[in-house]
Amino acid sequence: MIKDIILAFIPVFVAIDAIGVLPIYASLTQDLDKPQRRRIIVQSLITALTLALGFIFLGKVIFKFLGITIADFMVAGGIILFCIAITDLLTSEKFRRIPSESMGAVPIGTPLIVGPAVLTTSLMLVDQYGISATIIAVVANVMLAGLVFVFADVLIRVFGKAGAHALSKVMALLLAAIAVMMIRKGFVQLLQMPF
Repeated sequence: MIKDIILAFIPVFVAIDAIGVLPIYASLTQDLDKPQRRRIIVQSLITALTLALGFIFLGKVIFKFLGITIADFMVAGGIILFCIAITDLLTSEKFRRIPSESMGAVPIGTPLIVGPAVLTTSLMLVDQYGISATIIAVVANVMLAGLVFVFADVLIRVFGKAGAHALSKVMALLLAAIAVMMIRKGFVQLLQMPF
């Protein structure tokens, strides 16, 4: 069980990329005081967890209703993840938005903490490592992202914007590799299915 949690934790950690999101969070909240930042962090964590857990539990039901197989989703999700990774590798900013009262929900909770990469990855992990390991991995990673945001000022000083940017690029490269693996596994499953 511990091994499954660790194996599920790593792809979700790469998909969330809390350090890569850190400069965006810092720029969105730079003019806010500590209580406002705390409210935004709580709002973002609630949004991220609700969306991720809801998708883990309801994703397959939706697929069954639409006639989509896990193999179809692996190929489509892998392609989307690959596009996200390439975009992150080739652009300097992930997401910019004018701050608002709901910025904890959008854009921080989703799509910055839990976006297409996390949703796709978590649904694939349920099949590989089980629902318990996946839920623990997702919750742990979302809480870790919240912790990163709580200590945003300190971490920005330690990493610097350039360091956080470089680390984000490495995470994007790992995300691209995970995307290729998902596409490969999806195609293998599709080839084994009867037509």
